[in-house]
Amino acid sequence: MNHQDLSDDQLEFYDEGPEEKSKSQRKRESDALQAVGEALVELPAKDLARIPMPEPLASAVQAARGMRKHGALKRQRQYIGKIMRSIDAAPVIAAYEAVLDRDRLANAHFHHLETWRDRLLEEGDSAVEALIEAYPGVDRQHLRQLLRGVQREQAQGKAPSSARNLFRYLRELAENH
Repeated sequence: MNHQDLSDDQLEFYDEGPEEKSKSQRKRESDALQAVGEALVELPAKDLARIPMPEPLASAVQAARGMRKHGALKRQRQYIGKIMRSIDAAPVIAAYEAVLDRDRLANAHFHHLETWRDRLLEEGDSAVEALIEAYPGVDRQHLRQLLRGVQREQAQGKAPSSARNLFRYLRELAENH
């Protein structure tokens, strides 16, 4: 039946009525909610505490975190999925995505600092000048001391404590910038 075969009353009902989701779509949504619930179980405790959850979901997630047996954990994860389908999961999903975004930003920041450290070690003075342009508050003398220490450690085959100190200094620069 198409739209031309319907009367005006039927067409109005047909257009305004909620579209029925296919079984496949409902299954995809169900699987997605269960995946979010399973991901909550794997989050570190400090991140989990930031996610607002109704009591049944919070207790189910806490119970799953303590389980070690595969069968029991699988059943608990399915139960978490059932709870996720029965609640308004939008706030939980939004908070979970905010945690993921924060982690992605932290990782990107970390990699940015690693890139600066590697560039300073490989390029030398040209990289130092570029760093000074990017971060005007650089203590040039301290930076050069750190770089000499890293080079000395590398030449002697020692542990990279100066490289860690250089990374810490770069992190301080980025935080104060």
